[in-house]
Amino acid sequence: MIGLLTALHVLVAVFLILGVLLQSARGADLAGAFGGMGSQTAFGPRGTATFLSKATVVLAVVFMVTSLTLAILSNRIRGTAGDTVLRDEPAVPAAPGATPPAVVPGGIQPDVQLLPPEPVSPAPAPGAPAPTQTAPAPATPPAQAPANPPAQAPPSPPAP
Repeated sequence: MIGLLTALHVLVAVFLILGVLLQSARGADLAGAFGGMGSQTAFGPRGTATFLSKATVVLAVVFMVTSLTLAILSNRIRGTAGDTVLRDEPAVPAAPGATPPAVVPGGIQPDVQLLPPEPVSPAPAPGAPAPTQTAPAPATPPAQAPANPPAQAPPSPPAP
């Protein structure tokens, strides 16, 4: 069924292309290029409908109907109505100890990585001295200013 419909669709497409290419263009002379038409209608002078123009309309309608029919039949045969293209993607396992992503109302997951809470140190025993916070020692000693300042370079000439 789909093979026959596809063959008909291709045949209609070929005849539609030929029908459009065989029609003579309206207002194809030099005056038509600059908007000078034989009458003041929106799309130029309209003559009587020829057999070729009627056949083009019929072929266009048949082409659209076969397109829609093929799309619907293809979707029904595969049984993927409402399915996504990510169906065949493998699921990524969660890291051990990771928290699940937060879901906001509406089902949209924010693009934010949630970090686990930091461990809390136990409170000191009553009567024990409070721990003091000391700053770590700097890894390198601070730089000292030189005794003699370096000689400065002569100023460069202005650019032209």
